[in-house]
Amino acid sequence: MDKIAVLGAGSWGTALAVLLARKGCPVSLWARRADLAQMLETKRENQQYLPGVPVPVTVRVGTALKETLAGASLVIFAVPSHAFRSTLAAAWPEVPRRAIVVNVAKGIEENTLLRQSEIFRQVTGEKDLVRYVALSGPSHAEEVGRDLPTAVVASSPYPAAAEYVQETMMAPTFRVYTNPDIVGVELGGALKNIIALGTGISEGLGFGDNTKAALLTRGLAEITRLGVRLGANPLTFAGLAGVGDLIVTCTSWHSRNRRAGVEIGRGKPVAEALASVRMVVEGVRTTRAAYLLARQHRVEMPITEQTYRVLFEGLPPAEGVKNLMGRSRAREIEEVAGIEVSWSRKDS
Repeated sequence: MDKIAVLGAGSWGTALAVLLARKGCPVSLWARRADLAQMLETKRENQQYLPGVPVPVTVRVGTALKETLAGASLVIFAVPSHAFRSTLAAAWPEVPRRAIVVNVAKGIEENTLLRQSEIFRQVTGEKDLVRYVALSGPSHAEEVGRDLPTAVVASSPYPAAAEYVQETMMAPTFRVYTNPDIVGVELGGALKNIIALGTGISEGLGFGDNTKAALLTRGLAEITRLGVRLGANPLTFAGLAGVGDLIVTCTSWHSRNRRAGVEIGRGKPVAEALASVRMVVEGVRTTRAAYLLARQHRVEMPITEQTYRVLFEGLPPAEGVKNLMGRSRAREIEEVAGIEVSWSRKDS
């Protein structure tokens, strides 16, 4: 079977390495830190990021990019979104020329407002995405590592690349669909983290299921608004990379973004709440990037705006909720996608 290189030994990178090794694929896992690589090699368990999941002895672990990438047909980048640019720049000279690159990070670059595929083009100089695939969907590493049924989306404008990833990564408990809408898939995966932060904040404030349902639904509306403005297919947001990922991230205790939001809602300072999660909370950087993108493209994103104000301007969370509830009246469907809605009505 084709060799697979996984760059990033956090929870998601480790889970994917375990998944593929169980299939019988030869897997090399790159860890940035020598102590983490040593722990994985000796303990055969990622006690820091994915405790309780045995790492097969067939997974080779190392800290040298050249050795990890040698002979790989599939290279999976499983580093946080803010580290993708630097990791790609360091790794690209060693990536075999015909290898397909899969990126599983979900985020928008904070300073450039670029999606992950746009960063790939910029760093590599490749004009198209014939070798690039985004993998997204409702997929907590803790559950993939335990072999629980999961479904995700492999997205590329080039069907051959997406189908290769689909065929290579499909497993009895890991179902992979394909979708050509890479703009929608990347935005859905990134923006849902903002709504998860907001949902967590509402939970920390003591609000109930009604509030959570409203945030998920209206959150999906503003994700779709921005996505459509940037060229995405609105149907993508009704799929796994949209509503599917939104549901799991806003409702599961595995979600770092939700957990951080809960602590903020309970009154912890933002920095302290983020530190309590002990892993990267992608939604914070994404909130700033999405807020700026929305302003740039004149897209209304009220939940994102209030979350931004809580995170970066010190707005008390309860005030953010009041601001959302006090907005002027609106028509639901028309507000989502600019669709003209009319109905017949008899005057009484």
